[in-house]
Amino acid sequence: MTKADIVDAIAQGTGLTKMETEAVVDGFLKTVADGLCRGETIELRNFGVFRVKERAPRTGRNPRTGEVVELDTQYVPHFKVSRELRQFVDREVKRGKEGGNNGE
Repeated sequence: MTKADIVDAIAQGTGLTKMETEAVVDGFLKTVADGLCRGETIELRNFGVFRVKERAPRTGRNPRTGEVVELDTQYVPHFKVSRELRQFVDREVKRGKEGGNNGE
């Protein structure tokens, strides 16, 4: 599912135009990204939590040349899914597979 698919689904469900819906989706994504850049944790109840994790500096290796490369500390976004969403997805996928639909 792409962002365009999400915009289409929301537009159909809300009656907003696709342009209005796209502006809302873009605004949401930018707000989440900006919050993460400020070090904030974004918690969406019954969905999950976005936060930034710090990866310690380490020594890596260029796979092509074998050269040792020092890698700096990295800050990476991380998403932890909520128990409710995990259970919902598990239940619905199992239901789809039992009904003869293989989830595709």
